[in-house]
Amino acid sequence: MVRISELARAAGVGISTVRFYERRGLVVPTSRTSGGYRHYDREALRRLKFIRRAQRLGFTLAEVRQLLSMSVEPGDLGDVITGKVAEIDERVRDLERVRLALLDVAAHGVREQCPVVAALNDS
Repeated sequence: MVRISELARAAGVGISTVRFYERRGLVVPTSRTSGGYRHYDREALRRLKFIRRAQRLGFTLAEVRQLLSMSVEPGDLGDVITGKVAEIDERVRDLERVRLALLDVAAHGVREQCPVVAALNDS
């Protein structure tokens, strides 16, 4: 069992972030001391790291909640998955366009219009 400050440090987030996720029901303390200090177990650390990674990959908190609930009670996520795959495909195309623009700048420098700006303006 660890306190909130230790959990936050282990996950690389602030205490306010842990409290935010707790208010949203995504991370739950295992127990509280008589003084009101929260104690968390390894599962809380695993969940916190999962949430942060999922957010970095573009998942919303609502989607994270759905994924976490699926680990407890399997259900149908067909529409969510289809929508997320389409969103990821679009991001991959955008990233590839920016990647190519950056390579162009690295090889040829900036000409009349910066290729990176042009790539970010294309949709």
